[in-house]
Amino acid sequence: MFFWLIGLISLKISLKIADFLGKAVCRLVPKYRQIAIDNLNMVFSDNLEGNVRIAENVFSNLAKNGAEWVKLSVMDPKKFDSVVTETEGLERLDKVLTAGRGAVILGFHFGNWELLGFALRSRGYKGALIARRIYFHKYDKFVNRLRMRFDARVIYREESPKRMLRELKEGGVLGVLADQDIDSIGGTFVDFFGKSAYTPQAPVKIAMAAKTQIVPIFIVRKKDNTHKLIVEDIIDVAGADNTEENIKHYTQVWTNVLEKYVRKYPEQWVWLHKRWKTAKTEKK
Repeated sequence: MFFWLIGLISLKISLKIADFLGKAVCRLVPKYRQIAIDNLNMVFSDNLEGNVRIAENVFSNLAKNGAEWVKLSVMDPKKFDSVVTETEGLERLDKVLTAGRGAVILGFHFGNWELLGFALRSRGYKGALIARRIYFHKYDKFVNRLRMRFDARVIYREESPKRMLRELKEGGVLGVLADQDIDSIGGTFVDFFGKSAYTPQAPVKIAMAAKTQIVPIFIVRKKDNTHKLIVEDIIDVAGADNTEENIKHYTQVWTNVLEKYVRKYPEQWVWLHKRWKTAKTEKK
């Protein structure tokens, strides 16, 4: 019934409601509001008053993401171009794929990141995305149903790496989100906004193993609430030796790309996550 009702409301109205609700929730969940503000204050220490407004807009963006996911669950997939209306740099991805070894698509918890796989699939790119299982059953069921509508295949993080490499060997794209501090997986410390941040090594290691390249891609929410897909410069790790020094170097390279976008669009990144929670002393 809820989805049916959402189907009767235009996306434009849904997003206006989401903006209001997101900013209201920002005040109703002080724990996560404070995490966002503390992170922002640490990074943008000269903008303390403005950081409160950015935090509110972060919640607004997340609520808009949710509204779009619900709307997409009842929308004809053929109309997806009305959501992601603009692309830039797809020729970079095409160039990588011509080598026949696939491409590691590096996405981020930025904008409405779930749209990234849908946008590529709707434009004819084949492949899969690496995801972790969501243990809140109803949410997991909803997200997977949404992915199925747009033919976005999932490889769970705990599955065999051979399956991931097979996607690349067959010339497809393999999407991964790697911008959070997850101490249960392998990582390395790199500089992020001038502070040491424990960062997953998986994108670099997978690309090296497959002898292919990393392609950072962002989904940017525009002022009119449509989205732009931006393919950034290729990070060529194909010929690099699999050494700790090289893994750290290329992880720093893509982290620098992320930092550039977060500085430009701070309200579109998920500041609610404790990005700098792991200290170097905790990792021997």
